[in-house]
Amino acid sequence: MNYMTGSELRKKFLEFFASKDHLILPSYPLIPEDDPTLLLIGAGMAPFKPFFTGKMKPPRVRISTSQKCVRTGDIENVGRTARHHTFFEMLGNFSFGDYFKKEAIAWAWEFLTEHIYLPKDKLWVTIHPKDEEAFEIWKNDIGLPAERIIRLEDNFWEIGPGPCGPCSEIYIDLGEARGCGNEDCGVGCNCDRFLEIWNLVFTQYDRDEAGNYTPLAKKNIDTGAGLERIASVLQNKKSNFETDLLFPIIEHTAKVAGVTYGQSAKTDISLKVIADHGRSMAVMIGDGILPSNEGRGYVLRRILRRAVRHGRLMGIEKTFLVDIVDVVAAIFAEAYPDITDKKEYIKKVIRQEEERFQTTLAQGMELLNGHIADMVKKGNKTLDGTIAFQLYDTFGFPWELTLEILLEHDLELDKVGFDQAMGIQRERARAARQDNEDKIVLPDLSRLSGEKLSHDFSATNAKVVLLWEDGNLIEAAHDDEEIGVILSVTPFYAEGGGQIGDTGVLTGPMGKVQIATAKKLPDGTIYHWGQVIEGSLKTGDIVAVEVDETRRGSTARNHTATHLLQAALRSVLGEHVNQAGSMVTPERLRFDFTHFAPVTQEQLTEIEKIVNRQILKNSQVQKQEMPQEEAKRLGATALFGEKYGDIVRVVLVDDFSKELCGGVHVSNTGEIGVFKIVAEAGIGSGVRRIEAVTGFGALEYIKERENTLQQAAHALKTRPEELLNRIDSLQGGIKELEQELAAIKTKLAKGDVEELLSRVETIQGIKVAVGVVAANDMDALRSIADMVRDRLVSGVVGIGAVNHDKVNFVVMATKDVVAKGVHAGNIVKEAAKVAGGGGGGRPDMAQAGAKQADKIGESLETMKNVIRQQIK
Repeated sequence: MNYMTGSELRKKFLEFFASKDHLILPSYPLIPEDDPTLLLIGAGMAPFKPFFTGKMKPPRVRISTSQKCVRTGDIENVGRTARHHTFFEMLGNFSFGDYFKKEAIAWAWEFLTEHIYLPKDKLWVTIHPKDEEAFEIWKNDIGLPAERIIRLEDNFWEIGPGPCGPCSEIYIDLGEARGCGNEDCGVGCNCDRFLEIWNLVFTQYDRDEAGNYTPLAKKNIDTGAGLERIASVLQNKKSNFETDLLFPIIEHTAKVAGVTYGQSAKTDISLKVIADHGRSMAVMIGDGILPSNEGRGYVLRRILRRAVRHGRLMGIEKTFLVDIVDVVAAIFAEAYPDITDKKEYIKKVIRQEEERFQTTLAQGMELLNGHIADMVKKGNKTLDGTIAFQLYDTFGFPWELTLEILLEHDLELDKVGFDQAMGIQRERARAARQDNEDKIVLPDLSRLSGEKLSHDFSATNAKVVLLWEDGNLIEAAHDDEEIGVILSVTPFYAEGGGQIGDTGVLTGPMGKVQIATAKKLPDGTIYHWGQVIEGSLKTGDIVAVEVDETRRGSTARNHTATHLLQAALRSVLGEHVNQAGSMVTPERLRFDFTHFAPVTQEQLTEIEKIVNRQILKNSQVQKQEMPQEEAKRLGATALFGEKYGDIVRVVLVDDFSKELCGGVHVSNTGEIGVFKIVAEAGIGSGVRRIEAVTGFGALEYIKERENTLQQAAHALKTRPEELLNRIDSLQGGIKELEQELAAIKTKLAKGDVEELLSRVETIQGIKVAVGVVAANDMDALRSIADMVRDRLVSGVVGIGAVNHDKVNFVVMATKDVVAKGVHAGNIVKEAAKVAGGGGGGRPDMAQAGAKQADKIGESLETMKNVIRQQIK
């Protein structure tokens, strides 16, 4: 067994399977492609699901990868064990109907024993109890003693109906010193002695809905070996965290924190968490994921904020995660050079998110610690879910982080209450899930394997190769049916790169189909989705194909404009600008880009001017195909997070714009006509969005604005050119009225103050002013409370005000009564609860809101009762 770096091991694995005639593919991005069932890629086989199910033909029947993966199902264990990670790499070799158990087992054994030199006498395997075939191969072909072949019932891989089968896991015995010392310690024990390093899945059955298993005609192989795990063995490390794939991050963070790894179990956990999460966030952002409150963006935000907290636990008060990116980039320099290329962008995203969280973390922790102390004092074991939501909503605490902190104190979280408070977010998530459910269901497309399909923008006739409805292949489609169609040749542009698909009509011998869109399968095959509007269509029909050229022309104008826009953005805002998404339709364009501040009106005007200058040049728009490396040397910009083949299409506009793109474009920039920005806004952490129109869309937008200007001038009884003067005059009058109103409010407030002071009670020696006042908002309510408190000199003020069936409360206490036990935050919290609300704050000042205005009297009475209880 020889020492080997993580990079050497990865390379050795891929080279080995290349020698076994496997196609070596780069890791797929963490964002799943055309798979709404997955949030993130979490296994080596995940990108190949269509090949395993047989719905699609793979580029080769043998493939091998080292796949980037992210899983967060047991994130709380990260740092506490030797093997748990959020980000990890899975080495895998896959066969789609080609080789099976004999080869998969033999090659795994050969690689482990003859290429990375693991000792044969230390290797053990597990099999399914009924898999005699695997047993015979391991025993007779490999020569493994029967006592080192363990039968385990769990060795069967399946996820609901579909392809499934038994599996065989390979373990290495790391020695008694790494074990638990129990007599029954063996493979499957929870201790660290027997380490699983490779799982060979033999996909040989097809399970139906009823639970019946039918042997597959073409059996598959799906294997997964943990890069970090095998590296820990070769480097003789007790945990994955001590390998060269993670330990440089631990060393860096330890230096920043001023601690030493290995001296404190608690500190070591934090160092490991930060090392793991540091890798995860750098790779996730590099693959185009940005922090948000939903989906994979929430996963990233949760990971990043968890790392910040563990930094705080070690005494790191400043921002520190940004510098970890340099360490991660160095670790992955060979395998994922794009992290180095995007390093500055990744840093900006992390810096902004970390700074945002740092500003609220201390406040949130203080509030949570206060609640924990209160719970311990009262003997409560469960934190109210509304409090957890307040931490999430106000301080950015993911509920999982709140739960983790509670568990450290042997406390629990009222998750049901939290979920109820998150109603709006749940509705949004449900709508997103509905969008996924509305995606087109694809049928089994294995019949396409022998077909020669092509794409030709000039094609006018084609043969119907396949039809399907509701995920089932059909021979014929009839009036009003919604169907999928694959043609022998198509001129349709398929949705991709932010551009929507073409629409048009297919006319056959017996009917017509209105095509609503065209989409592309992962292997590049274009399919059409539409509705039979007349007669019928059947497979084998020769159809006339007509694309809506007017619609395509408008789309082309907007698409070319996005290229000009990106170049203009980089020119005005800086080279850090990258495309983060886009939507190109015939009506308008939407362009998302990385930038960390709002774009000023002056900058927008300059950007718009630059784009229109390029349009007026009437420059030729060239489309060239070339090797990807040549395109990079040319300086062509790629879509952030997009996966490209070896040969790419580059769209060029003079020296101004060079982008990798497969969409439709105008022949020269003059066809765009005019470019007009209609909106600019932030849509996420470090991401801005510009919406714009071109051509006739721009003319319509300008006309609408002219009409609005005319209507405004008419309403204000003036001419358009005098509108600003008229508005200035009106604003002057409004200001005078506001001043008069403010004076009236001040008089009313003083009246409320005098009324409250006239009814001051003394409770156990403390002056208490409680009552209802007139205040339109919380600011006015606080102002009245300030005046009453100042007049009291010493005492407690508790007031409420009703506005539009809602009620606001403010409680203030002078310092001397706070010293006697009065706590404004607890007073207002209990009072608001009576009226169906909540709130809190400091001992000397707090506020709250509630929905049941009719309960305001009971709430104020509650304030008095709480004050009586608090006074020492």
